[in-house]
Amino acid sequence: MNRYLLPLAGFIILVGFLAAGLKLDPKEIPSPLIDQPAPIFSVPTLFDAAQLIGTEQLKGQAWLLNVWASWCVACRQEHPLLNELARQNLLPIVGLNYKDERDDAIEWLGELGNPYTIIAHDLKGDVGIDFGVYGVPESFLIDKNGQIRYKQIGPFSADDIQQTLLPLIKTLNEES
Repeated sequence: MNRYLLPLAGFIILVGFLAAGLKLDPKEIPSPLIDQPAPIFSVPTLFDAAQLIGTEQLKGQAWLLNVWASWCVACRQEHPLLNELARQNLLPIVGLNYKDERDDAIEWLGELGNPYTIIAHDLKGDVGIDFGVYGVPESFLIDKNGQIRYKQIGPFSADDIQQTLLPLIKTLNEES
């Protein structure tokens, strides 16, 4: 009889862990990069492969890095919100075009609008890897000192922007 109880107890414990895991919100995965320096990068810009953009050019200002791709359905969902955020002119929005063909990305922006101050083209995905990107879209709020202060996994919703992002931007812009 005891030889059946041990596997049954193990199975019950396993089911308990599985049930607990299913209740977790994947947007709330803690990032080890929060309050750490943003990874240093320098890659070509989307519109001009001869021009480089990277952390060096963004020093001294708070900025939002939005990782996106033209093949990403969720990026299309979040894009109107980024266009609206860009119109508010609260901080530079830097795009990181991730594992995407240059022409596809440019066409996508032509169709949906361009909320980005500048766009880095990360064709191989190396910058995304350095930032620990799980998938697109993801966004990182970076302060004037180059430290990551917030990470959004998945697309922004209007509530995410109003309740979380805008208050953080206001705080970062008030810091001297």
